Formats: sequence, C-alpha cells, structure tokens
Amino acid sequence: MKAVLFDLDGVITDTAIYHYQAWKEMASKLGIEIDEVFNEQLKGVSRMDSLQLILEKGGLGNRYSESEKVKMADDKNIVYKQMIEKVSPKDLLPGIKELLKDLKDKGVLLGLASASQNGPVILDRLEVTQYFNTIVNPAELRAGKPDPEIFVKGAQQLGVNPKDCVGVEDAAAGVQAINGAGMVSVAIGNQTTLAAANIVVPATEDVSADLLEKVWSVSVNCNEVF
Repeated sequence: MKAVLFDLDGVITDTAIYHYQAWKEMASKLGIEIDEVFNEQLKGVSRMDSLQLILEKGGLGNRYSESEKVKMADDKNIVYKQMIEKVSPKDLLPGIKELLKDLKDKGVLLGLASASQNGPVILDRLEVTQYFNTIVNPAELRAGKPDPEIFVKGAQQLGVNPKDCVGVEDAAAGVQAINGAGMVSVAIGNQTTLAAANIVVPATEDVSADLLEKVWSVSVNCNEVF
C-alpha cells in the first residue's frame, strides 16, 4: 500500500448537516421540500448533480438554463460556507487525527478525493492540511462520483498506481468510484448500504493504519471481500 485517498464528509469530519441545511433552504425557495431520507441520495454527489436531483424531485428538472442552475448552486454554496466558518479541529471525527499521523509516519502518501470544492478550506480549519500530499480539485473533473475519475486523478497526482491505493468512503457512490478506479475500498457506516466495499467498519475510530494495510494486502493477493 503506497497511498490512501480519503473522502471528506463522514470520513474526516461531518459537515453533511450543513450541506443538508443549505440545500433545504435553497429547495424551499423553489417550493421543493427535501428531508433527511432524500438527502442520503446527495451524499458523495457533486454540487451540480445534487442540484439536478433536487430539481427533478420537484418536477423542475428541465425548467432552468445551465447558467441559472450554476447561480442556484453558487447561492447554496455561499450559505454553506457561512455555516462552516465555525468548523475547528474539535470537529475531526474520532480517531482520524491519529490515523493521518500514523499513515504519514509509515511513509504512506495521502490524498483528498472529495466532491466538495470547499475541501481545502475545511482541511485548513481542521488543521490537518499538512498531512495531505495532494487534493483533487472536483471542478476540474468531467464526472462526479460514482464515476471513478476523482480517485484515478488522485492516484495520478500522487504518482502511484491505483492498485497500490486504498480509498476510504462513507457513501455507496464513493465506494463504487473507488472500486471502478481499481483501488481497494474501505467503507465507514452501514454494512448493507456499503456492501460493495472490500471491508465495512461501523465508525471512524475502527479505522487504523494497520487495518488499511491488512485489507489492501489481503484484497490484492486474494481478490476477496472481507
């Protein structure tokens, strides 16, 4: 294992509630009501794809021009950025700081593969930017998750073969992207929802550098799912 690529929300920190609140506010202005159940569809999905899902829910999928959609997404992001101003190191999920440090101490390269264009800002607020060798810019990608492009790009930026990487995700779309990139997938959360991963653990504190190395080694050598 030469590198680990991390999703952000639900893996390093949890700003998903702010995304939800910002989307809910925007959708309400359009007469569309979304709830936490619907919001599950938006996890790990790009900003524009999330907007399209919301518009389609309200029967407005073809109502707006591309420029109008961009304006809506930008407005939502302004609200979201205001909400995340309060993010600090205390918002790191349990065990993540130790995991990042242990991986760096072992010489493993680290990358951020998040659909959030606010990833760099959030890492700065969490005070963990120094652990990451690269951050993929989702604005430069042709397609969002579940397309594997973001993970493939991350491996390219790190200068490693995807087969030597582990991807860590908490969303089904993200797991699909990791698998599509030819990486070993580690998922955090619900076993049923994330069953496509090589291994699923209940929470972030269950992920360790040794576990990632073991999963990678067993999966690559045996091509099996835990």
